[in-house]
Amino acid sequence: MYAEERRTAILGLARSTGRVDVGELAETLDVTPETVRRDLTALQRQGVLQRVHGGAILADDSGFEPALSVRESVHTQEKARIAEAALAWLPVEGAIALDGGSTTHRFAEILPFDRSLTVVTNNLAIALPLAERTDLTVHIVGGRLRGRTLTTVDEVALEYLRTVHLDVVFLGTNGFSIERGMTTPDSSEAAVKRAFIAAARRRVLLTDHTKFGLNHFAHVGDLAEVDVVVTDSGLPDAAVAAIEALGPEVVRA
Repeated sequence: MYAEERRTAILGLARSTGRVDVGELAETLDVTPETVRRDLTALQRQGVLQRVHGGAILADDSGFEPALSVRESVHTQEKARIAEAALAWLPVEGAIALDGGSTTHRFAEILPFDRSLTVVTNNLAIALPLAERTDLTVHIVGGRLRGRTLTTVDEVALEYLRTVHLDVVFLGTNGFSIERGMTTPDSSEAAVKRAFIAAARRRVLLTDHTKFGLNHFAHVGDLAEVDVVVTDSGLPDAAVAAIEALGPEVVRA
């Protein structure tokens, strides 16, 4: 397990319990206590954990952003079910957008071959495989490439998205909550997501339940701006009711 994968696992445990213990983590992750302490120190520097005697407690997680490769290795079954369910909002023809993210990437992998679609994306991991398909017209949004997420951002991307009209945008998010809506750690990515929302007639959010209640640094948009939230069965009934009270339909796959 790579260091970033360990730290993602540690953060997940901290989110579920509020506290992590060095000895227990060392046993669970099969590493030395010294390795765990280094991981906890790194997570504290990122502002997501606070070191305490014997372990760490959960702090503000607004700045933590795992790499795409790490995000794609967790909650894989849930993301596969979400992607399958989201096909219900895929038009037979027209223009769609696929926002960057591990779940939208999974959705791109299962796009059927019986549609006539123009696909707009700002994510290289999504664009390159789709570009090989003769049944799709693929547009890659220009701009500065963020290596951590393989997405393009900044004014070039925003200017392009101001010139297009999309039938459906399939969005990803790092966190979503009743209070703050959709959020992400990077403000430049948030701006592009907002531009996708503004360019689309229908907005479908693809997100697993573990992101509910997480508030990151940059605000993308309110949940009321989304038409459908496609998530997994782990999202509690109370959360579904609260989200639907804001307007979106919630589908649990």
